[in-house]
Order: sequence, then C-alpha cells, then structure tokens
Amino acid sequence: MNKIIELIGAPTTFGQKKLGVDLGPDAIRYAGVLPRLKRIGHEVIDAGNVESPPVDIEKFMSQQEGLQNYEEILTFSKSLKDKVSESIRQDHFPVILGGDHSLAIGSISGVAEHYDDLGIIWYDAHGDLNVPEESPSGNMHGMPLRILAGEGDEKLVQLGGFAPKVKPENIVLIGMRDLDFGEREYIKKHQIRTYTMADIDERGIRSVIEESIAYLKDKTDGVHLSLDVDALDPNETPGTGTKVLGGLTYRESHYALELLNQSDMITSMDIVEVNPLLDVENRTAQQAVALLGSFFGETLL
Repeated sequence: MNKIIELIGAPTTFGQKKLGVDLGPDAIRYAGVLPRLKRIGHEVIDAGNVESPPVDIEKFMSQQEGLQNYEEILTFSKSLKDKVSESIRQDHFPVILGGDHSLAIGSISGVAEHYDDLGIIWYDAHGDLNVPEESPSGNMHGMPLRILAGEGDEKLVQLGGFAPKVKPENIVLIGMRDLDFGEREYIKKHQIRTYTMADIDERGIRSVIEESIAYLKDKTDGVHLSLDVDALDPNETPGTGTKVLGGLTYRESHYALELLNQSDMITSMDIVEVNPLLDVENRTAQQAVALLGSFFGETLL
C-alpha cells in the first residue's frame, strides 16, 4: 500500500456507560503506533483527536429517556464524518482510533461519501445491529451498523444527506458470539454473511477470511474494516468494556489481519473500544498496535 496512513483519534465515550474508552486513542499512541508503522516503512501522519463534546458525568452515568447521549453522538458523528471524508479526499488511508463503537456512525459515513458500493467487515463479538425500540439499554455503541444500513434514528441515518451507507448484502460479520433477538432476526431476514465463533472453530480463521474476501471482492468498490477489540478473548485482551468469553485469539487476529492486508481490498479502518481504565499494564493498547502492524505488513523476517 502506497498511501499515506492518517491516524485520526476519535475519543468518544458517549455510546456506552463505562468511563475510560475516550482515552483509547491516546493509549494506542502511548503504546507506540506511530513509530511502529513508520518502522515498517509507511509514511504516517497523526491528525490528532477530533474534538468531542464535554462529558457531563452526572448525565453520563444516569439512565436517560430514549437514546443515551444522543445530541453528543450526533455532534461528534458530524465532526468525525467530515474529518474522515477529507482524509480520503486527500488520498490518505484513514485509521480511526477509538473510542467506543458508536464512532463508526461518523467514520463510515465519511468513507461512504467516496464509494458507490462500500463493503464493511465488522470484526466484533457483537452485531451492533440494534434499533432504539429493540435496545435493552439505549446505548448507541450497539446500533451503529444498523444505522449505517439505513435503519434507526433519522438524523443519524441521513448523516451527510444520504442513506444507506452500506447495503446489508455488503456486510460481513466475523467473531459473533453475543447477539440480541432483534439482531438475529435482522441477520436472518437480510441474509447477512455472518461467521460466529462456532464457524471459526470449525473452519479456521484462514477459511473465514478468504471466504469474506471472495464474497466482497467483486461487488464492492471499497471495504472498511471495523475492528472492535472485544472480538478477542478477554482473557488475553482485557481492556475493553463489553467482554464476552470465548473470543478470537490474539494470534488468530494477527493472521486475519495479515490475510486482509494481502487481499489489497481494505480502503479504511477503525480500531475501537480500547479502554485503558479497564486494562492491565496497557496490554490491550499494545495489542492494538501490534495488530495494526500486522495489517500494514509487518513481518518477523
């Protein structure tokens, strides 16, 4: 890949209720992402953090009526969309550092402005396909993919003035092991390509990634990779807020990213839900940096 890599911090915490995930971008920086990618041989620029609305702790920790922290998420999503869109306009490869997964509303909306048939690989323990009326919590980090597919709050769905940002048939879910009832029904209705942990156990991560690449290759003109660190097993990767046991191993994830790099089809990505307040010795941020290294071509020899 010859493009300049542009790191964009997205320090949002408004999509969930655990403090600390807004510190994720700087934890990843502290773990050495910039020198790591430069050492591989890439030109890298750090665009800093997109400004996030201030956190009102009392409001943040309370259960609000309806969607939680809606206005803050709408404001932040608009700003992030513009930043990511400008990165692509400059022919950069944007890497968005999170921040909770609600940031994907803004990041992928910005990406989608530049592609007619965008594909998404959603590497996550969760589908994030809820709608407000079906969400048990109202937390919006469980809704971004459904919003991007054109369902949910109208202002967020229409961010940038168009919808959907992605067709359901251009989505691949990898690592699923915690889906709400409404999400399962949506996946079945739209026949979304889904790989659960049972599928990965049975077929291996190589087959899953190769099938995903083949599935998206001929029907998309760009593919965004959205990597939630809770896809990995929390016994190895503890610094995240919505842990689900039985996840992908750190080594499997390295290999998955190596294969995706070799496919030469990923055009943008985000890495989300790194929470240093829940981490052990910044282990999860260090793993995030190492995984980015694998994606961008780092090898042992």
